[in-house]
Amino acid sequence: MAIIGYARVSTTGQSLEQQLIALAECEKVFQEKVSGASGERPQLALLLECVSKGDVVIVTKLDRLARNTRHLLEISDY
Repeated sequence: MAIIGYARVSTTGQSLEQQLIALAECEKVFQEKVSGASGERPQLALLLECVSKGDVVIVTKLDRLARNTRHLLEISDY
């Protein structure tokens, strides 16, 4: 079992620092600066390829991971 973090900000002018501090206990943290509306989130795609049954994914806020409930359900199916 691995504890994996995901941090995202919407614009390059924003900082990931607070999220990374909160995710410090994670074994691995995927991070990116890209809008949630963007269909291309390469670090999220890598996280989903990396995660295995029994792993735990941690985010500081759900809106950092998914844009809406439908997207969250799609992610949780991985």
